[in-house]
Amino acid sequence: MKDTIYLIGFMGAGKSTVARSLEQSCGRKAVEMDECIEEQERMTIPRIFEEKGEEYFRELETGLLKSLSNEKNLVVSCGGGTPLRSCNVEIMKRSGRVIFLTAAPETVYERVKNSHHRPLLEKNKNLAFIEALMEERKERYEAAADYLVSTDGRGAEEICREILERIAEERP
Repeated sequence: MKDTIYLIGFMGAGKSTVARSLEQSCGRKAVEMDECIEEQERMTIPRIFEEKGEEYFRELETGLLKSLSNEKNLVVSCGGGTPLRSCNVEIMKRSGRVIFLTAAPETVYERVKNSHHRPLLEKNKNLAFIEALMEERKERYEAAADYLVSTDGRGAEEICREILERIAEERP
């Protein structure tokens, strides 16, 4: 049954905020993939990248997705790189709906500029780098998504309503 909602998108697109809002509004359990991995590994994402490498981290993401796909009624906030692996997209599509939360590069920059928890942006917190990386990932995100939902200038409740309405529309 496809009842899990997977939120994908670039860092700072609003995945965590929307996941928490969906948890409150419709009783789904919110799962923050990065937090789960940090708990499992007993280290931060930046430290995992530094000590074990990005590929190791990506394997952890795939393993976590596999285990989450066996649960029901979740809303999963995926790491920004999760949909870049086709095996991850297959897992998400098989067990749920994939929502691509979009945001303008300027919005992303404003949301992440004071964060030190994003290893890929840590030494590249500027609009040009964010735009380039977003453009590089855009096609993969769009291919993975069942729906695209913009987060620019919108509150979490409004975004949640749109997500739930779009999912409800597909049911007979």
